[in-house]
Amino acid sequence: MAEHKHGSMDITTQEKTFEGFINFVIRAVIVILCAVIFLAIFNS
Repeated sequence: MAEHKHGSMDITTQEKTFEGFINFVIRAVIVILCAVIFLAIFNS
């Protein structure tokens, strides 16, 4: 087996993927909140 050295792996791709996921979640939450506020205002 290959010897593993902690902290030696290149994780730039994982970091970019995680950053994209977080940005997607933030935008999705904003859209959902806007939809809920819109429904609360105009559905009465």
